[in-house]
Amino acid sequence: MSDTITILIADDHTMFRQGLRELLERKAGFKVVAEVSDGFAAVEEARDQHPAIALLDISMPGLTGIEAARQITLVSPITRTIVLTMHRDERTVLEALRAGANAYLLKDADSSELIEAIRIVYRGEAALAGSAAARVLDLLRRGDTTTSVADLLTPRERDILALVAQGDDNRAIALKLSLSEKTVGNRLSEIFQKLGVANRTQAAIAAVQRGLVPPPEAV
Repeated sequence: MSDTITILIADDHTMFRQGLRELLERKAGFKVVAEVSDGFAAVEEARDQHPAIALLDISMPGLTGIEAARQITLVSPITRTIVLTMHRDERTVLEALRAGANAYLLKDADSSELIEAIRIVYRGEAALAGSAAARVLDLLRRGDTTTSVADLLTPRERDILALVAQGDDNRAIALKLSLSEKTVGNRLSEIFQKLGVANRTQAAIAAVQRGLVPPPEAV
């Protein structure tokens, strides 16, 4: 490829991060523009640098790679994200894809797989790795979310959903969970999308019917 692919690396393990940088910078056409150790810094660097590719460790302090991928798609739409992880289960793959990740790659993949994944994603395609990939693609093709919707909700989204079911508004939820009202609103939009509903009432009903949260206590 003739274009230089600019890359952001986010991983809280220094040796892995530095090794990854050295590997990529030895390849013609690759340029690492930022190297950070947590998810919040990854989002900030993506906003400032607008790299073509963001390599995100799934388990980082403060903000996970999945959450970072979600936010990076908002602050830098041109950036394509690749989640790096040791997790092989389909739930994690689905959650990453729903968050906007363009690829899911296991950390024990060899260097040629990583290079190829970066090039595939840079071309605008998606790359999946691991034994869960075929199952996940099958679920997405069939639109089968009956067993995965609950798994796609993060613990924080479950907390918000439980308060919605109790009748709390965004301000009350924000105060109880120490979040901003804007964050609550953004999370609710994501919850609505995952549940396939259009508003708070539908979300509350769906949450109780599917057993995602306990029914509100009778007054």
